[in-house]
Amino acid sequence: MPSAPVAATKEPIVIELEAGKTYWWCRCGRSAKQPLCDGSHAGTGLEPMKFAPATSMKARFCGCKATKKPPFCDGSHLDLT
Repeated sequence: MPSAPVAATKEPIVIELEAGKTYWWCRCGRSAKQPLCDGSHAGTGLEPMKFAPATSMKARFCGCKATKKPPFCDGSHLDLT
């Protein structure tokens, strides 16, 4: 059974993304390179999510790991205690 993700932060993490480049969003919350994966999920049963934007863009990635619209922030952090 997978470990529960931990909230890396209770705010979105804004990053610039390049079109055609592949990014791996950290689902476990343990990465030191938030919001992207650094391999810290090993042994948690949680895998990163692949994301490859079609256009270059600025994105608000979820930092609390509770979003219902991964990898993007949906405001779920506002409900965390």
